[in-house]
Amino acid sequence: MRSTLLKRIPLERLMDLKIDYAFKQLFGNEKNKNITVVFLNAILQKTGRDRIKDISFSNTESGAEYVDDKQSRLDLLVVTDANEWINVEIQFTNQYDMIKRSIYYWGKAYQERFQKKMTYRQLQPVIAINILNFDLFDQTGHFHTSYHLYEDEEKFKLTDVMEFHFIEMGKLIRDWKLDKLNPWDDVLARWLLMLGMVDRRNRKVYDDILKELEEIAMKDETLRSALQDWEKLSATQEQYLAYEARAKRIIDEEAAQREAELRVQEAEEKLKEAKENQKEAEEKTREARDKAEKAEQKAKETLDRIEIIARELLSKGSDIEFVAGTTGLEKERVIEIKREMQLP
Repeated sequence: MRSTLLKRIPLERLMDLKIDYAFKQLFGNEKNKNITVVFLNAILQKTGRDRIKDISFSNTESGAEYVDDKQSRLDLLVVTDANEWINVEIQFTNQYDMIKRSIYYWGKAYQERFQKKMTYRQLQPVIAINILNFDLFDQTGHFHTSYHLYEDEEKFKLTDVMEFHFIEMGKLIRDWKLDKLNPWDDVLARWLLMLGMVDRRNRKVYDDILKELEEIAMKDETLRSALQDWEKLSATQEQYLAYEARAKRIIDEEAAQREAELRVQEAEEKLKEAKENQKEAEEKTREARDKAEKAEQKAKETLDRIEIIARELLSKGSDIEFVAGTTGLEKERVIEIKREMQLP
């Protein structure tokens, strides 16, 4: 069904806002500042912070510690009218280091706020918001979790200068499919559903999400503006080409990472198989050795019994030829036994 609000381009051409380039273009500029303010307030209402009235955009590139270091690029870094710093990171692919990565970026932003002649008292809160296109926490089914520093036993907050938010888009979409979300009453849900509506990885658009957001946008001016700006951004050839280049790079890196993981998995399976084969070979060798030892022991016992018979025959006066023929022993061995018995 064709959209009633978005009309200029096919829905399949809408940029996936979970690609960092698209996210920055929509939320990271002065023209759309009011959209960014509403979006951030929807997230921060969870922890009871005062509503943001205004923001200014800061440089989103953090200098390297050493000459050969890669620079740390922050997707979105803003300062609020209350002088709180907010860093928004959007991650399309799981790099398996998201928590430490977020803490690192938080630390860089907090440190860089400290200027000469400042006192520690003047350091302001830095809030880290992480929007993830993958599941991170197995411990919870909630798509939005927040974290602070608390005392271990009595659970009082140590400070408000450190705050982390993690938003897991996969869990959000699952909640939507299970009819657990109400974007009419939940401002955050409607904004996050907007981010989750286009699935670039699977080349899919959730038409049912778009239809409901369009209905809500008839009463939500900021959401309507965001949807329209999103479409304009997607329709701009230069911007779309840059987005496609970034999306291709991310997906290629993701495919390369997956390929590397599969190769490691295959290598581990081969190593496991080799170890199992080695274990099986060692077990067979051990069984063969045990059988040989048992056979040798049995042969020795048999020989001992035969020699006992030979000794009995010799002690009764049987001649060497008779004893050798009867027992099957070599004549030389019978002579040796007779000598050991000191018989005439």
